[in-house]
Amino acid sequence: MEDYPQLALDQQLCLPLYAASRAVTRRYTDLLADAGLTYPQYLCLLALWEADGPLGVSELGRRLHLDSGTLTPLLKRMETAGLVIRARDQEDERRVLVSVTDQGWALRDRVADVPARLVEGMGMSGSDARALRGLLDRLIDELED
Repeated sequence: MEDYPQLALDQQLCLPLYAASRAVTRRYTDLLADAGLTYPQYLCLLALWEADGPLGVSELGRRLHLDSGTLTPLLKRMETAGLVIRARDQEDERRVLVSVTDQGWALRDRVADVPARLVEGMGMSGSDARALRGLLDRLIDELED
């Protein structure tokens, strides 16, 4: 590796990002188990809970950085579980709107402590977590442009 120091595993940014992502996802999985939610379902609900009303599937996909091939089966499972309703937009039949059911809204109280428990379990201060979030947002913006 002397001829290619740039290829040393310990010099790569991708490995710690990948390992951290997997570790955070595992932690979320553990924290959400009591509520019966998967991590992707939780992300969908977060986006829908903060919306003023139903979201179009494409808008939801943009918010979650997911393509429709990944999002559609997830939404179908969530609909089967009674968490969301998908319906054609009355003004544009090509558009599918997703809204939260009463059962989905009820989960909000059950998972309200998840963000704090996650940060606590990461051994980070709130300010460190916010700084990390800011760096990751910048990274995503640059890579997705």
